[in-house]
Amino acid sequence: MKTIGVSSMVKAMKTNVLPYMDYGFLTVLVISLVLYYVGLLSSEAGIAFSVIISILATIPVVVSAVHALLHKEASVDLLASFALVFSLLSGQWASALFINLMLTSARIISAHADARARRNITSLLKMRPMHAHVRRGSDIVQVPLSEVARGDLVVVELGQMVPVDGMIVEGEGSLDQSSLTGESLPVEKKSGDQAFCSTVVVSGGVVIRTERIGTETTLEKIIALVEDAQLNKAEINTTAQRFAQWYIILMFVGVALVYWFSRDVALVLAVTLVVCADDIAIAIPLTFITGVGYAAKRGIIVKGADFLEAMEHVKIVLVDKTGTLTKGHLRIEHVALFGDMRETELISLAAATSALSDHPVSKAIVAYAEEKKAPHVQVENFRAWSGKGVTAQHNGVEVVMGKVAFFHELQIPIDTEIMARIVHEEDEGMSNNVIAVGGTVQGIFSLADALKSHIAEDIAELKSLGITKVVMLTGDNERVARRIARMTGVDEFHANLLPEQKLDRLRAYLSPKYKTIMVGDGVNDAAALSLADVGIAMGAIGYDAAIEAADVVLMKDDFSKIPELIRIARYVNKISRQNFVIWGIVNCIGLVLVFGGILAPTGAAAYNFLTDFLPLGNASRVAGLFMRHRRGKVV
Repeated sequence: MKTIGVSSMVKAMKTNVLPYMDYGFLTVLVISLVLYYVGLLSSEAGIAFSVIISILATIPVVVSAVHALLHKEASVDLLASFALVFSLLSGQWASALFINLMLTSARIISAHADARARRNITSLLKMRPMHAHVRRGSDIVQVPLSEVARGDLVVVELGQMVPVDGMIVEGEGSLDQSSLTGESLPVEKKSGDQAFCSTVVVSGGVVIRTERIGTETTLEKIIALVEDAQLNKAEINTTAQRFAQWYIILMFVGVALVYWFSRDVALVLAVTLVVCADDIAIAIPLTFITGVGYAAKRGIIVKGADFLEAMEHVKIVLVDKTGTLTKGHLRIEHVALFGDMRETELISLAAATSALSDHPVSKAIVAYAEEKKAPHVQVENFRAWSGKGVTAQHNGVEVVMGKVAFFHELQIPIDTEIMARIVHEEDEGMSNNVIAVGGTVQGIFSLADALKSHIAEDIAELKSLGITKVVMLTGDNERVARRIARMTGVDEFHANLLPEQKLDRLRAYLSPKYKTIMVGDGVNDAAALSLADVGIAMGAIGYDAAIEAADVVLMKDDFSKIPELIRIARYVNKISRQNFVIWGIVNCIGLVLVFGGILAPTGAAAYNFLTDFLPLGNASRVAGLFMRHRRGKVV
């Protein structure tokens, strides 16, 4: 109980108090050092001022070291605390001021690097409908969602969001379920089918008998998945953390040996000051922060330097389909003719028949006609058959468009050749819209979710950067998934996945030997984005929940930014490794000077401070990325 209390107190101080103190410490430390070197702190009052400032500035370092020890971790602050306490006990006020100046700067930079605005759950809650239209007797009344009970009949019209989970008991319609399942096409629903909270009616209208409300709905379950994934996400073990684990132990052993053989406190202090590693404590965060800033200039928001480090070690990239590899809307892939009508004539008639429908298939046909500059024609007696198709008349002749089942229902014959073509297109992962004029099938419009531009080239570039496998996880059906995988160069795919199944698939690819990226854009991806080593959200069209759950957000919704981010990460990590090499060389030289009797404790502190700028200067080379960016070049 005692340890828990101390840990809680230290954590609260570190989180709530120290960030505000650091800015004050930084200002006072700079002023103190200037006053010290111009001789204004040589009096007793000046020395007392130095003592007070040194002690106060040492407190955050000791607090950080204690916090790490309570969590069984070794940090650079532990060695720094040793050096600071030694300096204070020996009366080396300038040394203490030097060390504290660099460590305070490091804390401020690290605080900025680690700050993340993660409002995942708040974003998901925005998708909750606030009201429902409930049938009460012969009336339909709007009530708060909290007043809806199991068994209530909820009426959902065109364009409205379903507020509950339940069974459709009346009506028919097409429901957009992409927010939950990732399906690219609206799903046709009729009496007896299930409807889910947060899905949208895009055609028709339905009456739903409420079965699940509140925390029992599918949306709430996804919220729980995001919470669970975040709580169980393993932290990334950065180079700085690995460095601290062995370096602290090595330095304490080395300092103890120096004292054992020399019994010289001044020598021990000088050695400790040289190897304090406060320069690394600031140079490494600075390197990554500069890289994060450059990435932001390129439209890539990285929510923490640790994710930029992790990007260098990525071997597997998992991607959602809809909105990530594809545009999330239908387009006409091709038109097959089977009658005596010319293609332009058939497209014009199909567009005229579709123009009054809000169904995504109809919109795709109208857009295709505009693209082909097909002439406009007029139709009469338009009628939309929910979930089936549309009918109209042109010059007194009936025009029918829709699914094969609709043609069977109207007893319009489809011969063997046409059926074979329909089956072939479906096997290729496309959907079909058949058109008949005067009772005779004239053609088939084959539709598919449109691929994003250059997506195959982007995936090929990922592989050229050493990515060993690109895997697609989608809620869409297997035929669609196979087609997209073949066209984009994806190595593996898993189809018909619900949100929890995506998590199961993702867990199978996680490994301590490499890092894994998850790329997605929908609410159904939010939990997976949280669980992956690095979650990347396609931000321009993504849902807020996915953006907040992700570790990286592509603001321009451009998949090519992913290989670019990997290149940036590798460059930044290279600079970081160089900083460690520079630091090692400088420390070796400093130790030679100390053991050669050239540097006493005060000189060692000054040497440490001045040489701190070498790794800092190398870290600033990352800023050269900005110059290359201005000249139109990237890493």
